[in-house]
Amino acid sequence: MLTSATTQQTLLSIRNLTVSFAGHQAVKDISLDVRKGEIMGIVGESGSGKSVTSLALMRLIQSPGLISAGSLLYQVDPEKPPVNLPDLSESEMRKWRGNEIAMIFQEPMTALNPLHTCGAQVMEVLRLHKKVSASEAREQTLALFRQVRLPDPEKILHRYPHQLSGGQKQRVMIAMAISCQPRLLIADEPTTALDVTVQKTILALLKELQQQTGMSVVFITHDLGVIAEIADRVAVMYKGQIVEQGSVQEIFTHPQHPYTKGLLACRPPLDKRLYRLPVTHDFMEVDTAGQIQEKGQAVQSLVQSLEIPAEKIILREQYIAQQPPLLEVKDLHTWFPASRNIFGKVLSWTKAVNGVSFTVKEGETMGLVGESGCGKTTLGRTLLRLTPPTGGSILYKGKDLCQLPASEMRDLRKELQIIFQDPYSSLNPRLTVGQAILEPLQVHGLYANDRQRKEKVQELLDKVNLLPEHYYRYPHEFSGGQRQRIVIARALALQPSFIICDESVAALDVSIQAQVLNLLMRLREEFGFTYIFISHDLSVVRFISDRMIVMNKGRIEEAGLADQVYEHPQSAYTKQLISSIPKNIYA
Repeated sequence: MLTSATTQQTLLSIRNLTVSFAGHQAVKDISLDVRKGEIMGIVGESGSGKSVTSLALMRLIQSPGLISAGSLLYQVDPEKPPVNLPDLSESEMRKWRGNEIAMIFQEPMTALNPLHTCGAQVMEVLRLHKKVSASEAREQTLALFRQVRLPDPEKILHRYPHQLSGGQKQRVMIAMAISCQPRLLIADEPTTALDVTVQKTILALLKELQQQTGMSVVFITHDLGVIAEIADRVAVMYKGQIVEQGSVQEIFTHPQHPYTKGLLACRPPLDKRLYRLPVTHDFMEVDTAGQIQEKGQAVQSLVQSLEIPAEKIILREQYIAQQPPLLEVKDLHTWFPASRNIFGKVLSWTKAVNGVSFTVKEGETMGLVGESGCGKTTLGRTLLRLTPPTGGSILYKGKDLCQLPASEMRDLRKELQIIFQDPYSSLNPRLTVGQAILEPLQVHGLYANDRQRKEKVQELLDKVNLLPEHYYRYPHEFSGGQRQRIVIARALALQPSFIICDESVAALDVSIQAQVLNLLMRLREEFGFTYIFISHDLSVVRFISDRMIVMNKGRIEEAGLADQVYEHPQSAYTKQLISSIPKNIYA
């Protein structure tokens, strides 16, 4: 939904802002106005400087970082000169935070104190800034919880952060941020870690609160699709600089900068299938001097040139239908004890996977989509016997994995691989990247010696577009997208026939996500892998999958050809997932 700003009066004027960390400029000479009553979007990939900009506005830059140049002029009273925020002392700035300027952080679990109840944390803000009594703070907190539509505010008041879902935690953070009626709200990637359905409700809530209170919002994200849903104007950041800014309509219909074009094009389109997703490299190159060289490519013409003709889609469907089944799942159950009596007897169960049956053909990509808690990750882990099943059968090439002894299962594991959601936690920080990929080759006794294994590892690094010298580096030296490529290379090392991708692109910027999805597609064509691709994002699942399963509360809600499920959903739950996907509006 596109909106117009309610007024042209400027609330915050950023002029020539530079933020440096030990001599390195993370934000370089940016200028931007935030008008009263508008939602200003700032978009860019990780490392572009957008979050550093938000921290500078709150004066939360930690040493060795500092605001090395520029001004942040905040207009409190039109009759008086604006206040330059960097000139305020720390004690003065502390009074501004929460009262005039508030912030919603990206990860509510780390922003909320795990030792205090959610109610206590909001009440603390009210008592600190508004000087109200404990009973008044409690009543105002309950009113705020109702305002942000938290279910059963009385119970939430006494719950700890870990007892709430991701969306509920984010609502608590929003309640805390608006508790003192700030005139400027900074939302730093507030929906990035959320399911698309929860994301949609949070965006609608922020928009509604902004219209009710008339506050200005600076909304930071890496996804232009989200910006289209909520913002009035947008600034695009790249490597610490604002490369383009304007109204959302202008940016989406007439993008000028090649980086903006790349961000617009890299989300999977909702109305067509592509051979691959466009990436920023299609629109620009960066030369050795660090200067951007534009390629003059238009978004729409590139997308059209990559579209797969309908007859090729049909041929692919027919080819897959003729293949023998690689995996057959029959009435699979995975239950966890929910409560026990004092003697240890299970009184109730959490039925994470509850009577699931499906078949995956050789060479097929089966998409598995659903919200957090629907059972899709548990199902993926159960298929590989990483989580023991409660009942049912898993036939892989005719063998029932549920009945295999541990020694046979260990031998079979080289054929069955998984790519986890968080590559950093699945890589040993004490091993170099080369050692991490080499280790499974040693465990399974592949190749004659370590020299041959090292050659294979370097070949795999090349396959996933990494360099030979990366062999000797450690995981912390890589970006999120590079780490995901490393775990893909490790999964490929044993030449598997079946790979489960568990939310493998969920934590990545949309521009990096497009590169990883393209890599997975290319590897499937080259090696003939069979994938199960797990995600909460139906547009991503549709792009990569031949067929799709929609899961809800441990059961299969709907299944069929990916295009069929997307274009003609039968279930109300599937329709809700589809309606929650941010819509690209580029012309």
